[in-house]
Amino acid sequence: MTPQLQQAIRLLQLSSLDLQAEVQAILDSNLMLERSDEPQELPVQPEVLAAQAAADARPETELNAAPTDTTLPDELPVDSGWEDIYESYDGETRYSRGEDEDWDPYERYAGAGESLRDYLYWQMRLTPFTDRDMAIATAIIDAIDESGYLTLSLADISQGLRDEFAVTPAEVEAVLKRVQHFDPQGVGARNPAECLLLQLEALPVDTPWLAEARLLVEQHLELLANHDFSALMRRLKVSREALQRIVSLIQSLNPHPGARLSNDTPQYVVPDVVVYHQRNVWRVELNPENTPKLRINARYAALTRRAGKNGDIACLRNHLQEARWFLKSLQNRNETLLKVATCIVERQREFLEQGDEHMKPLILRDVAEELSMHESTISRVTTQKYMLTPRGLYELKYFFSSHVGTSDGGECSSTAIRAMIRKLIQAEDPGKPLSDDKIAKLLEAEGIQVARRTVAKYREAMTIPASSDRKRLV
Repeated sequence: MTPQLQQAIRLLQLSSLDLQAEVQAILDSNLMLERSDEPQELPVQPEVLAAQAAADARPETELNAAPTDTTLPDELPVDSGWEDIYESYDGETRYSRGEDEDWDPYERYAGAGESLRDYLYWQMRLTPFTDRDMAIATAIIDAIDESGYLTLSLADISQGLRDEFAVTPAEVEAVLKRVQHFDPQGVGARNPAECLLLQLEALPVDTPWLAEARLLVEQHLELLANHDFSALMRRLKVSREALQRIVSLIQSLNPHPGARLSNDTPQYVVPDVVVYHQRNVWRVELNPENTPKLRINARYAALTRRAGKNGDIACLRNHLQEARWFLKSLQNRNETLLKVATCIVERQREFLEQGDEHMKPLILRDVAEELSMHESTISRVTTQKYMLTPRGLYELKYFFSSHVGTSDGGECSSTAIRAMIRKLIQAEDPGKPLSDDKIAKLLEAEGIQVARRTVAKYREAMTIPASSDRKRLV
């Protein structure tokens, strides 16, 4: 495999963001390449060289002469005001941001990219702890996982502090009570019940059904987890309507309070292909904002035509050859991506017009045979490449799916079957949700032969709980 072919294959499988990094790397290393949106450098004209030589011959004193007028005005113009950069403090307990009432002062400390642990440390430093309590609080925060739960027992935490402080589990629990009042509400809980109770305690005392919700969480949480609503109504001595309000209050709480704080770097997706409908025709285009526009630098390319075999000329010629190879590989990538995307749109036109239930079965071999390409090429060009359609943004891999036979001898894609399962579940009676076996029978009535275990596999892939967990109060 030649280096040129290796380069073409590597460019073919790069995502859009990786391609931008690859293009920047080649621009930094190869002086023959430049962006098309930059002004073309032209050869220096003789009169320009003469003017530059005359300027170099001027006396040094003349070149370094300072301007005669060195007075500065009293005030220099600026393009922004102090209040545009810094928030003002209103003298009370919060920062002021003018008309923005939704601004949260904690966002600067608990914004995207900051971990839960860092956020808790910041609150700990603002709390009037003694040195002893500060050490205990630090150990407690270190034992809190990303969901906000305490992962060590009080005895284990006190044992870990024995070399520095001889603390007891009772002291650790006292500090834990203070940490549990940190934001987010429910943090530092030792189990789900305690997490929910901490959040219920933070609600106003006049919240409707607050006492009943506390009783349910303290004594009957297992019945709620099992969706045994009849037993709950008997234990709490309430009607079905009242139980529904109590459960709604509990469901408004967050069982994973630390989940909203994450230090994960967001992954941005840029569409490689744009699909739109115009005059009854589906059109496919490469995203112009995502397609690198490069060209050969005419000035340096002209230098390679000079006679001679010195090292500099040879280096320039090597750079020119590498630049041409890169542009050829880039063009091949764009053409292949456009061909594959166009083929997918032609095969999945009904999906674009009517939705997931009309997705056609499609495998890599189908596209490879139609375009006279190898399956590995289709696999590379559809990995981490995205298509923007009127229905949303999809990875090209999304349009490929296996098939299931129908009663009339046809085929139905697994994507369409999943959409049908989702539609059936959305329309089910929440008091009597459909079992996997019932869904399989309903699909069979539509002519789609699918086993119960296949329905369960598709349902789990869509993160839809089982029928027993979908049961709701009505």
